[in-house]
Amino acid sequence: MTTITDIQLIEIPKIQDRRGNLSVIEGDTIPFASKRVYYLYDVPSGSKRGGHAHKNQKAFLIALSGSFDVVLKDGKSSQIVTLNKPNLGLLIVEGIWRELQNFSSGAVCLVLASDEFDEEDYIREYKNFKLFKNR
Repeated sequence: MTTITDIQLIEIPKIQDRRGNLSVIEGDTIPFASKRVYYLYDVPSGSKRGGHAHKNQKAFLIALSGSFDVVLKDGKSSQIVTLNKPNLGLLIVEGIWRELQNFSSGAVCLVLASDEFDEEDYIREYKNFKLFKNR
């Protein structure tokens, strides 16, 4: 069963140039092939996103612009990771509860997911997540 210790911050290669920086995710930058990409933006001040876990899906989150906090829980421990650099991503493995909060003005969160959308893979109630982790 996965725990907080399975979560990783992964540096995305950055090519610096006087014209601006370029970061690339390819090959083995992340430990899965992305099958879905989505992004969160224009999140109102004080709003939260996430509030779920996945049974099988992995996700890689990047703050393309601005910053936000990711609250991570494994049923026993919790951790808060602040994302605020476009060349640093957070790998969230399956079986980890996540909540996104404290979005700065103009924040953009890019998510690369290991699978396409599947409602059956979501655990949307924390009490059900605790049951899932204790099975």
